[in-house]
Amino acid sequence: MAEETFIAIVEDDAEIGALVAGLLRREGFAAEWMAGGAELDRLRARRRIDLVVLDLMLPGEDGLSICRRLRAEGEIPVLMVTARGDDVDRIVGLEVGADDYLAKPFNPRELVARARAILRRTRAAHSAGRVLPTERYRFASFVLDAGARALAAPDGAAIELTGGEFDLLLTLVRHPQRVLGRDQLLDWTRGRSSAPFDRSIDVQIARIRRKLAGRPGSEGLIKTVRGGGYVLTARVERP
Repeated sequence: MAEETFIAIVEDDAEIGALVAGLLRREGFAAEWMAGGAELDRLRARRRIDLVVLDLMLPGEDGLSICRRLRAEGEIPVLMVTARGDDVDRIVGLEVGADDYLAKPFNPRELVARARAILRRTRAAHSAGRVLPTERYRFASFVLDAGARALAAPDGAAIELTGGEFDLLLTLVRHPQRVLGRDQLLDWTRGRSSAPFDRSIDVQIARIRRKLAGRPGSEGLIKTVRGGGYVLTARVERP
């Protein structure tokens, strides 16, 4: 995976940017550092990017704005990195579509581990010519195609999910009518243990509910279990 994977680092601090790029290269990735959104756009115009490591606090266009654009224009996954470690900042980053969030100062091994976890979830989208196994689920008239990473509403319309939202819903669908705790969901979808008071699962559940809302069968589909976690209440079938 690493030999074919390109990671863009958007960081206005040249020293940090060079260090992160060097770290990722030593791990076998192709990596390039740039100082802002304009440079990232020029890079995107000439090559495929598999992951963006994006600083929140940037001069000019900030990381939140860049993340919103990436989400609106495509499915490039984003690992947001910032010196601001407040819970509110993490939630805002996830709300605009970041796949994960890492606060500075960070352990280099943790950055690599989180990058690998995101790439594992999205590598199928970048594997040219790969034949994917059929893994489709029907629940409450929704159809989720794991191979194509697609979700269809009861009327057949496509429902757009971020990479993190898709993986969270897929985990619930694979374990229907079973209460899954927040720690379990973080471990299974992100490949890591949860941090204290990590609310990222709650934020993504809320986003999924909003995207499913108003469609037949969506009412009460994902239930919150007080003190326990979340449960997909519908029966799941393999069509």
